[in-house]
Amino acid sequence: MNDQAATESQHILCINAGSSSLKLALYELGDERERLLIDGTVEEISAAQGRLCLRVANRLEQVELERFPNHKLALDVLLKRFAEHNMAQPDAAGHLVVHGGSDYQDPVLITPTVLERIRKLTHLAPLHLPAKLAGIDALSARLPNLPQVACFDTAFHSRMPDVAKRLPLADSFWDEGVRRYGFHGLSYKYVLGELTDREIGRTIIAHLGNGVSLTAIRDGIPLDTTMGFTPTGGVMMGSRSGDLDPGVLVYLIREYGYDAIERLVNHEAGLQGVSGVTSNMENLLDSSQDLQCREAVELFVYQIHKAIGGLSAVLSGLDTLVFTGGIGEHAAPVRAMICEGLEHLGVRFDPACNRRHEHCISVANAECRVLVVPTNEHLMIARHTKSVLEQASQENRTQPKAEKI
Repeated sequence: MNDQAATESQHILCINAGSSSLKLALYELGDERERLLIDGTVEEISAAQGRLCLRVANRLEQVELERFPNHKLALDVLLKRFAEHNMAQPDAAGHLVVHGGSDYQDPVLITPTVLERIRKLTHLAPLHLPAKLAGIDALSARLPNLPQVACFDTAFHSRMPDVAKRLPLADSFWDEGVRRYGFHGLSYKYVLGELTDREIGRTIIAHLGNGVSLTAIRDGIPLDTTMGFTPTGGVMMGSRSGDLDPGVLVYLIREYGYDAIERLVNHEAGLQGVSGVTSNMENLLDSSQDLQCREAVELFVYQIHKAIGGLSAVLSGLDTLVFTGGIGEHAAPVRAMICEGLEHLGVRFDPACNRRHEHCISVANAECRVLVVPTNEHLMIARHTKSVLEQASQENRTQPKAEKI
């Protein structure tokens, strides 16, 4: 590893592999600059026809339609497109790894030992970790000497108190790893870094996107979150159910079988299931005259209210409410509906500021600040990767050299 890594500008490749998608972003990071150079996405991997989108410095450059049979080919094509735009070879790569179990509380350099431990965690996230591992394997095959870093989405929540992690089950299940982990940690870490000291106190960050979770943070330390053992838990989402009465799951498994339930709670529930039409919030708001679409939005807001109420009790009050994620950043009507039910917590929002998507959408004298903060998980991955490389380089420099014989 280059000993000058801590001072030189570095090019960090960020990778987020989904079950049927692959997202890449190349950043240039120096001591005083963080610049997105290019990013690309391949969707519908293994389908009859996939879709590739490429952006250079956030400007759409090209869209391609072709078949991508696996993650390796998708990666090869994206890296080839990056090279065609004269992008520098990456110095390292960082991967979004959904689950680190109880093993990992920080990002780590991927070694054969680390990779094997991640593989052994697959049973905790069977819908997500295989794709992440496929991304790591594909890049290792393409660039075998490139340092790679695993950035765990569960790591941010590892500092939660045990009482927030525990499920009401026997200790033997805790020992097996059955506990509340929390997710969207990279998003929360980034958003927290965007807040000023004055804005950090008793804070709830609402990550509202296709996946939805909320987290209670006091003075920068997470105390509780809505997602639990899996990213399916918590409040309703785009196509995920969120929390269900365990008796409902027992009933559904008995009547429909396990495979059908996995599909139902992850792909056919949430906004998609209630509306019967779409999981897209913008489309639901445009279709508000349709009863089912209106009910889907109302249920979504209702569950967010309940979550904020519970998390504010954990915090013993609320100083700052932050909206982030696709819905949180862009759906002003949803933010308004949520704020309108929180007056008892000191929330008073400015409709005009909200419509303009300003950073602060609360009125000047409100007891609780309400902020809109765009998230950037890829940039957080790049920062983590750079930090891990610098730490490894520092450790290499400080290790005593073996004496010559």
